Amino acid sequence: MISLRRVPVLWRRWDVTILDLSLGLFFLVQSFLPVFARHGTQLGGVPPRPFDGVTVLAVALECLPLAVRRRRPVLCLALVSLGFAVDQLRGYHLVAGTALLVALVNAGCFVERRRHATALLFSVAYAVLAVALSRLGSGEPASEFLMCYLIMAFGWCAGAWLRSFRAAEAERRRRVAEETRAAERRRMARELHDVVTHHVTAMVVQAEAARYLTAAPDRLDQALTAVSGTGRQAIGDLRHLLDLLDPGYRAGGTETAGPGTPPAGKLLVLVEQTRRAGQPVEFTEQGTPPEPVGSAGLVAYRVVQESLTNALKYAHGSRTSVRVRHGEQEITVEVSTDESGSRAASPGGSGRGLAGLRERVGVLGGDFSAHPRTGGGFVVRARIPAGNPS
Repeated sequence: MISLRRVPVLWRRWDVTILDLSLGLFFLVQSFLPVFARHGTQLGGVPPRPFDGVTVLAVALECLPLAVRRRRPVLCLALVSLGFAVDQLRGYHLVAGTALLVALVNAGCFVERRRHATALLFSVAYAVLAVALSRLGSGEPASEFLMCYLIMAFGWCAGAWLRSFRAAEAERRRRVAEETRAAERRRMARELHDVVTHHVTAMVVQAEAARYLTAAPDRLDQALTAVSGTGRQAIGDLRHLLDLLDPGYRAGGTETAGPGTPPAGKLLVLVEQTRRAGQPVEFTEQGTPPEPVGSAGLVAYRVVQESLTNALKYAHGSRTSVRVRHGEQEITVEVSTDESGSRAASPGGSGRGLAGLRERVGVLGGDFSAHPRTGGGFVVRARIPAGNPS
């Protein structure tokens, strides 16, 4: 047996013509049921007539064209209107006459070209039918014909409103999709900036320093070891980022940290790496991370990482202080650098690092500031609420 839960799935798999035909068959069956006899649309006061062979033709014209109501809306409206005219002129007054309103709503929704011409042509055809019915019938007042026309016009307008609503909804979804793609590109650019810039900056500084150590083989070996270690760290962080962007990606190598956690060694390893690049760093960490830390720990890591990267770029060799305090509800970070040192070995910056940090901290509802210190140097401060899992 087919589960009731699978019925909507199977229904959507059918061709649209079959789905629309089912509506036409519904009206067709109702038209021949004795309980609905003489309960259909009656326009013009034409005396009732028993069903005959022409009745089948009228019912077929009113019901079966609904099968193409979405693929051929104009053809559907024309055939249903013809069947409705036969129905009323012959005095059958079938329930199938309701299909005309369905065809009008459908035409207002799905007709793409010559919409005004289609509406005008239908109005003229209705006027001709009204004149013919007034001559054949019992002289029904013009107000009745007008009321019926207004109901049909309302059906067309309802379809037109549905058409505009769908167009507006499609436009809204398109804008949302574009905004989502743009936000995702910005997020990826920010992640790549945070991961790559720090390591590449450290490698450039270490490599430039190694040029002056050719007379000291031991120190040169240490400098080159630091460069290769920084490169491995960069590869590990990139693998971690690729795992986050594509969970199916596996580049091999060491295990990476899980989503939402700082990669490979947290803050102390980051500080040690910066020290090996020739930057004197004082590091102080107070308290223990709150549980659950959510994204706050990763954001705090990025704040320290970007601040140390800028210190290597713009104040290489200057004393740098990193203070991190873990509170019950928040993490506070302060990274300060004395007045600028040498910049000879540093690559230029794009300026997006601090802006990205401000956005990261702002998303979690925290505070971020970065500005020159009085008397020289630079300071970065961040207050990051903990416990937000986003």
